[in-house]
Amino acid sequence: MMTRCISLSPLNDGVWRVKHSQHGHVGNLKRIGSVWKFKAVGYGPGGEVIPGGGPLTDFHNTPFSAPDEALVNAAFGSP
Repeated sequence: MMTRCISLSPLNDGVWRVKHSQHGHVGNLKRIGSVWKFKAVGYGPGGEVIPGGGPLTDFHNTPFSAPDEALVNAAFGSP
């Protein structure tokens, strides 16, 4: 059985939370028109949000056709 590092959960009709099994909340999938884009999020030492930051910053603005865990894991190189 393959383990997925990334999990998705809906926040509302246009935003899904993206969580990594080791790093916690790493961003959101946001629907922009007909495309879903990954918006990376990091956190500073004081807990402040760093838009576009975090461990998946290199994937910021990656487009997806749907909020699908298999697609996101494949794009981010998760097993």
